[in-house]
Amino acid sequence: MRRVAQCLIHLPPSSVAKLLGKISVADQVLSDIFFEQFDLHPLLAAGIADCGFTRCTPIQALTLPVALAGRDVAGQAQTGTGKTCAFLVAVMNRLLTRPAIPERKDNDPRAVIIAPTRELAIQIDKDAQAIGRQTGLRCALIYGGVDYDKQRQQLRDGCDVIIATPGRLIDYFKQHVFSFRAVEAFVIDEADRMFDLGFIKDVRYLLRRMPPREERQGMLFSATLSYRVLELAYEHMNQPEKLAVETENVTADRVRQQVYFPAKEEKIPLLLNLLEHCDPQRSIVFVNTRAAAERVTERLKRHGFRVGALSGDVPQAKRQKLLERFKKGEAEILVATDVAARGLHIPEVSHVFNYDLPQDGEDYVHRIGRTARLGAEGDAISFACDLYAMNLPDIERYIGMKIPVLAIEPAWLAAPPSRAAAHPARSPAGETEADDAVPEGKPATDKLRRRRRRNPGGRSTPPAANA
Repeated sequence: MRRVAQCLIHLPPSSVAKLLGKISVADQVLSDIFFEQFDLHPLLAAGIADCGFTRCTPIQALTLPVALAGRDVAGQAQTGTGKTCAFLVAVMNRLLTRPAIPERKDNDPRAVIIAPTRELAIQIDKDAQAIGRQTGLRCALIYGGVDYDKQRQQLRDGCDVIIATPGRLIDYFKQHVFSFRAVEAFVIDEADRMFDLGFIKDVRYLLRRMPPREERQGMLFSATLSYRVLELAYEHMNQPEKLAVETENVTADRVRQQVYFPAKEEKIPLLLNLLEHCDPQRSIVFVNTRAAAERVTERLKRHGFRVGALSGDVPQAKRQKLLERFKKGEAEILVATDVAARGLHIPEVSHVFNYDLPQDGEDYVHRIGRTARLGAEGDAISFACDLYAMNLPDIERYIGMKIPVLAIEPAWLAAPPSRAAAHPARSPAGETEADDAVPEGKPATDKLRRRRRRNPGGRSTPPAANA
């Protein structure tokens, strides 16, 4: 401690304050349990230390004693609190400390980790490579959209752990590229999302072809454990122990939540003004449709922002390049559908904008969970326009709180000057600001554009009842 104090003396006051702030945050989000207190395999412990992990987060401290003992776990915690590390440590330690079955072949994996989205599977694999860098365990990343033959050959060559999305994994299984006979541990991450995306039949198909639940360890982790998720756990797991990190709120305490009530045509100028006012370094704008993602992205680009669009129909290779640009700060804004609501571990996301309110509370929780991760602070700003305002009561009921309503400044209803001085406010096609006031998913006709140029319309003040 004395050495730390001596180092702080030579730092500028602003750097000292920033460093002490980070230390304070770490103290609040980490428990008093150290990884070295567990009887971990030395190679695994070395990998954890190399990653800079010393103290457990609450969900890790709660679940690791149970999971390391070989018992089944259904874990719940807020997003961004270390669930991935919790199950990776438990799975890897099991594989390192217990022998495989004698009849196991090279293409028989010993553990299977299932994720609902490609992005989440990729992130789990990155974490596994980091934590298990010294273990020698081989991980196979299996997901759709890329490298079909390469992934199939990887399974044929053999692996210890499969990290996969359900569809591509079932495809290879039906081709007898590998078998489940040697599986001794499986993990379902974000199980509630499996239901939402319609993958639950695929998950049940996989579980029924693995060894009996008494012969394998099962772990299920999610930010929300609904009745249907627990039913899945009790059906396919061996007396799982439900472990939840208790918090007063479903959402992260350090997320400052706010909601505006704009008209549909006011959303674009309001978003532009808020972005100019906040001057965020890294923000995510969530929309509900692909068409909205394309429209908002184009408008932000015309204004001079460095922005990229992420939706389900974007090719996987392009998705990864865009996410890397966003993580490096080369793109300051990511416009995305709910494909980006889970599994993206992007540091220092300062703001999340719900340009379109999601249709249920779970999606809202996961969206705003992209900011304020691991104890940091962040802002979640939602637009409740007439098209999606009816979703707000259900969201507030789900999170157990009323989201503060802010009045819209009249000046924010006009688009601010473009950042790009070389580009006028018009697009190459001659479209004006009024062209953005188009119903979701419907292009504006020439007649409608001429009428709006003559009389742009739009309200000058926010709804009085909501202000």
